[in-house]
Amino acid sequence: MAVAFLGTAAMAQQPSPPPAPSSPAPETSGTQDQKPDPSAKKPDEPKKPGDAQKPDEAVGKSKLEQETGTVNDRLFEVLPNYGTVETSENLPPLRSGQKFRIATASVFDWAAYPFNGALAAIGQAKNDPSSWGQGWGAYGKRYGASFADNSIGTYMTVAVFPSLLHEDPRYFQVGKGTFSHRAFYAMNRLFVTRKDSGSLGFNYSESVGNAAAAALSNIYHPAQDRTASRNASTFGFLILYDGLANELKEFWPDIRRKLLHKNNP
Repeated sequence: MAVAFLGTAAMAQQPSPPPAPSSPAPETSGTQDQKPDPSAKKPDEPKKPGDAQKPDEAVGKSKLEQETGTVNDRLFEVLPNYGTVETSENLPPLRSGQKFRIATASVFDWAAYPFNGALAAIGQAKNDPSSWGQGWGAYGKRYGASFADNSIGTYMTVAVFPSLLHEDPRYFQVGKGTFSHRAFYAMNRLFVTRKDSGSLGFNYSESVGNAAAAALSNIYHPAQDRTASRNASTFGFLILYDGLANELKEFWPDIRRKLLHKNNP
């Protein structure tokens, strides 16, 4: 009994044999077990054309603004401001389709409807033309005539003649300098414009386009209004409207900073 106990104690005191080393796992290359992330971009991978537009999309620019380098920063948060360039970067010339898209956006902008409604109300109050009389029917005629005058003038000066004469209808802001210099520049854009080639020249689209719009207005105005004086007044109104629009486009960033405390559109 004692011998068996001593034998058992001796066996318990013997160190246990070390465990057999496990065989190392076979090395595998990263290309076999680790799948590459398809969304990961290599350091030297060239940027795609859409990558440069992501900052613009982040600030809510429309596709038209991205393609043309313009910004529709609404004047006083209401009036449309299509075709305005607030950058000093050299932009590529517009294609004819882009010029027509800018004109279409301006003509059918939601703010154009109450604007033409106000002009029609003024004509209704003045009973001009008198042959249309009063009432809702007469107001509808005046509204249609006002909408047609401004729409045709916009298409002629922004799309049709700029495409035919290779002129750039966008307004390029100065953005700095004295008030008189910037005010003169804005008014001077009625007579001087940028060509598609990048050079400057006389703004034929502004004068010829508005003259064509005034002539076409004889189609829908009453016979008593188809006079040279009425055509001249329509032409003058369209030129005056474009001149005031240029002034607002030039100084709107300054007004925006002071009234709305916003530096960017």
